[in-house]
Amino acid sequence: MIEVLLVDDQALFSEGVRVIVDAQEGMHVVGTAGDGVEAVAAVERLRPDVVLMDLRMPEMDGVEATRQILAPDRVARRDRPVRVIVLTTFDLDDRAATAIRYGASGFLLKDTSPRQLAEAIRTVHAGNAVLAPADLASLLDHTYAAPSAPPPAYATLTAKEREIFAAVAAGLSNAEVGARVFLSESTVKTHVGAILRKLDLRDRVQVVVYAHDHRLV
Repeated sequence: MIEVLLVDDQALFSEGVRVIVDAQEGMHVVGTAGDGVEAVAAVERLRPDVVLMDLRMPEMDGVEATRQILAPDRVARRDRPVRVIVLTTFDLDDRAATAIRYGASGFLLKDTSPRQLAEAIRTVHAGNAVLAPADLASLLDHTYAAPSAPPPAYATLTAKEREIFAAVAAGLSNAEVGARVFLSESTVKTHVGAILRKLDLRDRVQVVVYAHDHRLV
């Protein structure tokens, strides 16, 4: 069962989303929050799998709440990951790009369909992005950040790991990566885990961000 926390300062919108989520097989809403402060506390208390986070709220906005929820010290204390999907009314939203750099798994427009919402929740719960890598790169380009040289940790990757890193950054699944580099899916999964550990990245979404920010693909 995928447990979902809804964060929005508009109660009517939250209740509508609750109805949609609770109607899906294999997921349900464990709680709601009306601002970022409540969201941070609710994540610690309720331990949801996925947070649907509005970006524009009083007290604390969704960007800062995402930063705090996905802060390394908090992440290290959890026994399972929390994924964040930010919700916005604006395409190519600067705040959405910032939230993704803080660790959010992508963003959805608030007028998305119930089917797309359910698919997005399942996608991020599996550790993937709700934006295609090309779309994510476009969003990050829109909120320009000067590229920097790769950190020293990148040099610790083996040649095979760099090959797999590039494939993951391009959006390939483990099965697709395996077909490209002639390895089994389970072996690719092991390599991806090693890449995440070496580069101190949370998930495949962060691989795309890392590759983009350091111009590695």
